[in-house]
Amino acid sequence: MDYFPIFLDLRTRHCTVIGGGEVASRRISLLIDAGADVTVFAPTVNSTIQRAVSDGKVRHVAEEFIPEQLEASTLVIAATDDPSVNRQVSEAARLRGIPVNVVDQPDLCTFIMPSIVDRSPVIIAVSTGGASPVLARQIRARLEALIPAGYGRLANLVNRFRNTVKQRFEQPAQRRRFWEEVLQGRIAELVYTGQDNAAIAELQKKIESDDHNSPPLGEIYLVGGGPGDPDLLTFRALHLIQQADVVVYDRLVSAAVLDLVRRDAVRIYAGKERDHHVLPQEDINQLLVRLAKEGKRVVRLKGGDPFIFGRGGEEIDTLAAEGIPFQVVPGITAASGCAAYAGIPLTHRDYSQSVVFVTGHLKDGTVNLNWKALVQPNQTIVFYMGLLGLATICRELIHHGMSPSTKAALVQQGTLPNQRVLIGNLETLPAIVEAAEVRAPTLIIVGEVVQLHQRLSWFDPVSPGTASGREG
Repeated sequence: MDYFPIFLDLRTRHCTVIGGGEVASRRISLLIDAGADVTVFAPTVNSTIQRAVSDGKVRHVAEEFIPEQLEASTLVIAATDDPSVNRQVSEAARLRGIPVNVVDQPDLCTFIMPSIVDRSPVIIAVSTGGASPVLARQIRARLEALIPAGYGRLANLVNRFRNTVKQRFEQPAQRRRFWEEVLQGRIAELVYTGQDNAAIAELQKKIESDDHNSPPLGEIYLVGGGPGDPDLLTFRALHLIQQADVVVYDRLVSAAVLDLVRRDAVRIYAGKERDHHVLPQEDINQLLVRLAKEGKRVVRLKGGDPFIFGRGGEEIDTLAAEGIPFQVVPGITAASGCAAYAGIPLTHRDYSQSVVFVTGHLKDGTVNLNWKALVQPNQTIVFYMGLLGLATICRELIHHGMSPSTKAALVQQGTLPNQRVLIGNLETLPAIVEAAEVRAPTLIIVGEVVQLHQRLSWFDPVSPGTASGREG
């Protein structure tokens, strides 16, 4: 271990910064956040530091560096663009026994500044010992994605009730088990979603009644898995997927997203295809109720967004009737994700001032839509689940007044490495799709914005030298 990790209490302590540029301003910001009493010595300072001075957060002394400026300092940071001045600051601080950091010069430092994940009062510091600050920032970015923003509030909640729990449970093992259940269960989830008062009430109830015998009531997390690319998951979706006891997933959830489920979680496939449902919707509803009553944390994982043609409303309606706690985590819907990856903006000031999402087949299997409402000028129409009814869709739009030359696109496996985009118009697209042997999942986009695909397409998952993923 090259460095001894330590956290300093700098509240109201005098800290000195030498330098007035951008690098110095970033260090000053951290010191302000830590509650330090900061003085900046530099002939001039940038606008960021000047605002902090005007707001009374720091003091600025417009002087060149002299060693006497470090007197009575608890900590010193050198951040000038003059290596000789930085070395003088380091030597002067060392002579006085003051911890010193010289930005980007670890050989002149007695301490180094780590990359920080701030969930105050939870602070996570990452350091490579000065070997690679970029690598430290990349590690921090990964941690940021895994650690909910509510961790700090959760820590404050735990601290508030520590003594109460200590009095309630005399044995350390009992307290440890109690807090493990709190930090991994519904109370923590309430904090993460900003329901702090409900979390406090639940925690008080648990302290008063907890006997560790009856299984707790579980919770259902209705999570949008996005259009396929796992990098498009929200932080919250990723967090819940990785802590779930059971994951009930649909056909449209990509394999790459499922790979993020923890290895010991139970996976239950509840996919639906046209005229073939592995589990009828009512059975899925009752499955979720049963799992929750067994105390399980269940992620109901759906492709896209659960509230856009995902039957999410039907499922949580049953949960609400049964008194089962649930949360809804939105996802990037297929329309947004596939259109973006196909280079087709759904709205554009020159071509479309509105967008409509439509399901391509109804509950009774028909394609009986309000065609008149769909055939409007300057409007983009996005059809979900419309592959089998594509010929009917195109025919009816033309029949109700839309020009046969209206641009139309079909996006297959949008956002994934095998994405295909087929371009045509209402008259030609059905034949293009039939010749290309397209399979679900697909999305159909109709409107003049489709003509922007050729100019704005940026995502080409096919390697050079192979057939293009864009056709038509």
